[in-house]
Order: sequence, then structure tokens, then C-alpha cells
Amino acid sequence: MRASLIAGLVLIAAGIFLVLRPPHYATDQSVVKFGGFEAKVRQERPLPGWVGGALLGAGVVLLGAGLFKRS
Repeated sequence: MRASLIAGLVLIAAGIFLVLRPPHYATDQSVVKFGGFEAKVRQERPLPGWVGGALLGAGVVLLGAGLFKRS
């Protein structure tokens, strides 16, 4: 198999995984600052859905390019 076919399949699999089960990341946000005192809030946010869609689209393009070159 060509490298573009393998890379396309890997990107498609990663894109599908990210669309179905997006991972979460934590962000810290300062709520109150008073002198030396600071209160922060930690929020868990999911990875945006467009990231998985972009990986899925790139995988389809790579897979199509690999199949087109092969013919």
C-alpha cells in the first residue's frame, strides 16, 4: 500500500473517533483577584467538532488521491 492510502485511513479513523467521542481539555479562568488572593475556576471543555470533521475530510482527500494515483 502507498503511504497516502495508509495516512488517509489513519486520518479517517481518527476523525471518526473525534466526531463520536470528543476528548475534553481543562482551562483555568481567573474569577476574582484581590491583592494576593486569586480565585480560579477550572472548566472541562470538549474539543470542537470541526477538528474531527477536518481530520475526516483530510483523510478522505488523501485516500482519494492515493486511489487515483494507483489507477
